[in-house]
Amino acid sequence: MTSTIQNKFMGKRFLGVDYGRKFTGLAIFHHASDPYPLPFGRLGFKSDEQLILELATTCEEEFIDYIILGVPYFTDGKESTLTKEIKEFGQKLQAKLNSIEVFEQDETLTTNEAKERMRNSPRYNFEVNLKEIDALCASIILEDFLKTVK
Repeated sequence: MTSTIQNKFMGKRFLGVDYGRKFTGLAIFHHASDPYPLPFGRLGFKSDEQLILELATTCEEEFIDYIILGVPYFTDGKESTLTKEIKEFGQKLQAKLNSIEVFEQDETLTTNEAKERMRNSPRYNFEVNLKEIDALCASIILEDFLKTVK
């Protein structure tokens, strides 16, 4: 089963999405050439429709094959109101981008992990940078997804 999953993703391009009502973080990964998911910026949020259009443009420009959407859960695995909202957004996104498969990935505690990475990285001056944290969260979401398919 694992080799089937690996073959499905071989050479494909992924877009990690950390959905937010202020900013949505993006990360990108090309299975054939990138060593790991890379932060790819963030999009300002005005509405789900606007965000879907901007994601569609990004997917077209970057030749994205799969979108990995972070979905938050409580640490006990239960769903929150936000969990349900993001799942609904994922359904709208999938309907609009029917040629690109959207996967959900648990993003529980990714913000904490992103902050810790920033505090330990010269790339971020050993400080939490709120302008870059959304993209870093998206790359962690994408990393976690890729771990499940290897």
